[in-house]
Amino acid sequence: MSHATHHTSVNVAPGTLPGGGARRGFTLWLTGLSGAGKSTLASALAERLREDGAAVEVLDGDEVREHLSKGLSFSREDRDVNVRRIAYVAKLLCRNGVAVITAAISPYRAAREEARREIGDAFVEVYVNASLETCIRRDVKGLYGKALAGTITAFTGVSDPYEPPTAPDVEVNTERESIDESVEKVLATLRRRGFIPALHSPSAA
Repeated sequence: MSHATHHTSVNVAPGTLPGGGARRGFTLWLTGLSGAGKSTLASALAERLREDGAAVEVLDGDEVREHLSKGLSFSREDRDVNVRRIAYVAKLLCRNGVAVITAAISPYRAAREEARREIGDAFVEVYVNASLETCIRRDVKGLYGKALAGTITAFTGVSDPYEPPTAPDVEVNTERESIDESVEKVLATLRRRGFIPALHSPSAA
C-alpha cells in the first residue's frame, strides 16, 4: 500500500447524525512503528469520516511534537508526558462529539493503557502493524539508517523498545492489506461500538 508522509489538514465540521442527533465522540488511537502507515491511515480515515458528516480532528505525532510537546526529549519519561498530553486533548475533543484520530508511535503499553483510562469508553486502540524490515524499506528520510549506524539514539524499534498491543481493539496489517481494507476494518469496529451509523442493506423489492 502507498504510505504518504504528509499530514491531512484539520477541518472540523458539524457532527450530526442524519436524523439531526449529535454524534458520539471517540478517539482512534493509532499506534505502531515509524513507517508502519499511521499517518496514511489517519488521513484516509479522516476523509471517510468527514464524508459521512463527522467532525474530525487528527492529532499527528510529528505535529504534536512541534506544537504541543516542543522541547520534550525521547526519554521514556518524556515520551509518556507526550502521550498524556495527546490523551488529554483527545478526551476534551471527543467528549464534545468530535471524532479524534491520533497517529503517534506511543511505544509503551503502560502509557497507552493510561490514555485508555483517561479517555474512557471512547478509546479505540488501533495497532498499525508492519514488520521492522518493511518500515526500514519505507523510510524515505533515512532515520532508520541513522539509528542503525548509531547517529540517532533512543530510536523506537532499533535502540528503544516498541511494545505492541496485546489485545488491540483493531489490528491492521499494512503489509498485507490495502489502505481501503484497513479503513473498512476500522470503520466496522466503530459501527459495532455504535460510534458511527450501521450500514443498512437495501430493502427487498
